[in-house]
Formats: sequence, C-alpha cells, structure tokens
Amino acid sequence: MPDTLLGDTRDGILRLTLNRPDKLNAIDEALLEKLIAALDEAGHDPAIRAIVLAGAGSSFCAGADIGQMIERTPADWERIVDRYLDPIRLIAGIGKPVIAQLHGNVFGGGLGLAMACDFRIATDTTRYCAPFVKLALAGCDMSAGYFLPRLVGLGRASDMMMTARVVEAAEAQAIGLVTRIVPEAELDAAVGALARQQADFAPRTTAFTKAAIRRSLDRDMAAEFDYEIFAQVQCLQSMDHREGVAAFRERRKPVFTGT
Repeated sequence: MPDTLLGDTRDGILRLTLNRPDKLNAIDEALLEKLIAALDEAGHDPAIRAIVLAGAGSSFCAGADIGQMIERTPADWERIVDRYLDPIRLIAGIGKPVIAQLHGNVFGGGLGLAMACDFRIATDTTRYCAPFVKLALAGCDMSAGYFLPRLVGLGRASDMMMTARVVEAAEAQAIGLVTRIVPEAELDAAVGALARQQADFAPRTTAFTKAAIRRSLDRDMAAEFDYEIFAQVQCLQSMDHREGVAAFRERRKPVFTGT
C-alpha cells in the first residue's frame, strides 16, 4: 500500500504531502497519526527551517474521512474530535513557518489545516468550504470556529459556517482567507520561493515573530507589548543579529545559523 503521508526534506525545507488522492486526501485516523508524528518531529528538528503542507492529486484535502463516521460512544467521539485538533495545535505552536500549498478543494478539516498555517498560497481555481452543517454537524469543526472569524471577520465567517457555501478563489483572496493566489502552473514555484525565503531567515527571529502573532489573537495590548520587549531583547543578543548587521554593512546576503 502507498504511504498516505509523504515527507521530503531538502535544504532545510520539509514538504509533507497528504497522499490519499483517490479519497481527495480525506484524513482517516491512520493519516492523522502520521501527520501528528511528522509535525511533532519537525518541530523539534533544528535542521528543519520551514514546512510546506500539500496534497497529492486533484485537491489539497476534503477534510476528515466520512467513512469513519460510524456509531461510537460519546467518550470515543470526544477523544477522536480532540485528536483531530492536534495537527492544528502543532502547526500553530511550531516555532517555524508553515506554508499551505492549496489546490482543488480545501474543504472541512482541510480548511482547518490550511487556516492554521502561517501562509496559504493557492491556485486561482481553488475552492473553500466549511460543509459541516450539511451533515448536521457543528460548523465550528477542525478549528473553523477559532481561525475563520479571525481571518475573515465575524460576518463572513458566519456566512461560510452557517450556510456551508463554497467560496471561490477570487473571493477567498478578497476576504483574506488566503495569502495570495497564482496560476496553477506557478504554484510550486511560488511556494518554493516563499519557503526558501523563510528558511533563510534567522530561526529564532521567525520563532519569536510567529509566537508574537499567535499570542496577539488572545491577549491585550499590554501583554503583547511585554512579549515584544522580551522577544526583541533575546534577538538583539543573538549571533544571528550580529551577522545580519554585518551583512547589511557589507552589502551581502546574511548566513544565519540559529545562534
């Protein structure tokens, strides 16, 4: 049987590809566990400087595998629903840039994975949907209730989550759901260039910046300012900062080592 999660690391960039194309990369429990393990390992590997999350075949991800929605006890369902949030938690918490490479359909849990990422680069034909209410499920599944209002605003999030309508590419960009859209033929190059840029930045700088952005979603201004002071003092004392200043003065590209 083919591996349902492909991993490829080159020059500090880890590419994770959901590989169930015959199921539109729907996430079953086996794939879920592989994704959790891969993200957790990447988060602790200093050689990994950026992560790309992609899907094989015609779509990024159609969400959780509906074939697994069988009769279970409430306790079992609570465990499973919580477990499906673990890759979301890891993507948000990893101190490294995570880029979602989106094409085809980004539905359900696939939308949740994409929204958790730091960047969403998509084709100009990619479509998005939170279809849960059509299955008599709460529209806030797989982190939609947290990330969607923060990305697109309360009104648009309510529209998407409570009607389960499909959002086309142009609208997704206009409302801030995706970072940018490109022609399908340019998707690999666009994601590769962004991943390379992010991987070349000083790792501590990226980690502190990402943490500051994520913390700001749930903290007041004073708390965020306190963190900004802490983060900047740490960076100002780093060897990478000294290298950045030296490279600027010498008009060359800096080489950051994570120290």
